[in-house]
Amino acid sequence: MTCPRCHKDGVAQARPQTPCELVAALIWIVPFQCRDCCHRFLACRLSTGGSSHPIERREHLRIPVRLCLSFSGGKVRGVGTVLDLSLGGCIIKSKTHVRVDDIFYLEIVIAEDEAPLEVAAIVRSVSARGIAFKFLRKAQENKRLLTFIQSHSGSTSNVLSKAVEPTVTG
Repeated sequence: MTCPRCHKDGVAQARPQTPCELVAALIWIVPFQCRDCCHRFLACRLSTGGSSHPIERREHLRIPVRLCLSFSGGKVRGVGTVLDLSLGGCIIKSKTHVRVDDIFYLEIVIAEDEAPLEVAAIVRSVSARGIAFKFLRKAQENKRLLTFIQSHSGSTSNVLSKAVEPTVTG
């Protein structure tokens, strides 16, 4: 399936978000979202089940990265490394102790010679893989994040930042 707006492949089935989408899902018409331009649209579900391929449940394509970040919220401050980034959130490695549902202000260094990307996010999970954050504002409203994701979405290799790894103090 291709996106009706940008005409590219890379469309994924999305979770219904509006009452209209919930009602449409009852008659096998479901929301889809383009991973390139983020356009949402309704279309007939391709199959009714029994497919040998699992449905991709993620709404946003994850981009493997290695970017430095700092974060703060309440009395907690920390630093870490972003391991993957999407329009919906990111996963980081950090030694800082956080809890699910804590809200933080993230500053992600996407280029050494530019100001950090600033986003508000909530902790969705903490596991051995890292801390999973969900961005609180729609990423489409953050033009720098959208541009960064779009410019790196064609690459399958890790995107390395030129920024120096932060040092943890005290």
